[in-house]
Amino acid sequence: MTIRVATEADAQYAEQLCQWYVESAKTRGTGIAKREPAYVAKKMASGDGIIAFVDGELAGFCYIETFDDKTFVVNSGLIVNAEIRKGGVGRAIKQAVFDLSRTKYPQAKIFGITTSLAVMKINTDLGYEPVTFSELTTSEDFWKGCKSCKNYSILMENERKMCLCTGMLYDTPEKQLVQVQVPDFAALTPTLPLPQNPATETDSAL
Repeated sequence: MTIRVATEADAQYAEQLCQWYVESAKTRGTGIAKREPAYVAKKMASGDGIIAFVDGELAGFCYIETFDDKTFVVNSGLIVNAEIRKGGVGRAIKQAVFDLSRTKYPQAKIFGITTSLAVMKINTDLGYEPVTFSELTTSEDFWKGCKSCKNYSILMENERKMCLCTGMLYDTPEKQLVQVQVPDFAALTPTLPLPQNPATETDSAL
């Protein structure tokens, strides 16, 4: 298996990939946003896509989109040749496009929405967490991509707060754990006598 960053020369595969998107949507019976060959080719030319081959044949693809001044990144359009699914190609592509996202946009939050249990499992292994849609980008450019999905009416009926997709988010690991110094109470000598009938103390929220 060969997995690499797509280039302008890979535009020859854009039409085939878009056909796979259509076929996958029909097979799964769930919403998949429609992609145009010209847009897929553009992602290849900009170095924002990962393409995979098995035995020299096209095996899969995924690409990067940025929103909100590149503070949010989505790994979109994951597709694998139906004849070789469950062979680890999808996981390898997701890992590669995740690494590409972290390299090109190290400070961005990486997110996605999906109805696929397999994608959810891969995302979880990569460090994503399920979140409400309110935690994702508010960019109109992102959400208008859902218009070609058959579930778009459900999304709009819920004011873009929920749909059949699950939102997943990987936030940058910038927060450091605060190490709390715990005193050695056994070494302390009490200076005041304890009360004879101490009041019961409720649990504190630390």
